[in-house]
Amino acid sequence: MSQKINTLFDSHMHTPLCKHAKGSPLEYAQAALERGLAGIVITDHIPMPAWFDAPWRMALSELDRYLEWVLQAKEAMQGRLEVRIGLEADFHPGTERFVEKILGRYPWDYVMGSVHYLGAWGFDNPDFKEEFEWRNLEGIYRTYYDLVAQAAQTGLFDAVGHLDLPKKFGHAQPALELAIPALEAIAAADMALDYNTAGLRKPIAEIYPAVGLSTVAAQLGIPFVLGSDAHAPAEVGYAFEEAVQTLEGIGGQIVTFKGRARV
Repeated sequence: MSQKINTLFDSHMHTPLCKHAKGSPLEYAQAALERGLAGIVITDHIPMPAWFDAPWRMALSELDRYLEWVLQAKEAMQGRLEVRIGLEADFHPGTERFVEKILGRYPWDYVMGSVHYLGAWGFDNPDFKEEFEWRNLEGIYRTYYDLVAQAAQTGLFDAVGHLDLPKKFGHAQPALELAIPALEAIAAADMALDYNTAGLRKPIAEIYPAVGLSTVAAQLGIPFVLGSDAHAPAEVGYAFEEAVQTLEGIGGQIVTFKGRARV
């Protein structure tokens, strides 16, 4: 691996405030330090309107606690590990103004935009995966990538999270061409892609996005942000060696974000 682990950031991880992760920001930072990383970006799930996905994210009333918690880790790690503060923000049509208001409340380092819902269906939730059995797979991906393109066009986000997420439970994308309009929208918006190793821990056993998608993205000049999507400290930096080797093999550029600016 030509790019050393001690130059890398893990830019996708969560906290218990999202109600489905464990470990404090300081514990994630300590894990990254032991792993030999240069830094981390905490990116817990953004608060959303009360009707949207409430069991899987922090409440609006907890946002200040989130900031305080991450800033404590940042101070504790000063001089040893860089800790940045971000959000994984959902794109769901109709909630853009709410999200914009949250993003204006603090000078975040990095905001990742993710699509987790097709209408009312939380397609990456294991409780609802049986829905795949009676929906058309190509239709799922067409709808999903249309939403990703819309997300890119909002100007709200720095990167797109886990681009081919519908494959999580083993339903691989039926045709690469389905993603091209979304990739072109991402490139036009000068955004990056979350290169997310959590897919290796899921039934699909494959990094998000797949090699074919990542190759096209690299050809379009879209850079990549490494992320483990850690929901526990032990997952920090997961399979980064493999991720870097793959990206180097396709000519992909690895970046991070600080103050919403690409580094």
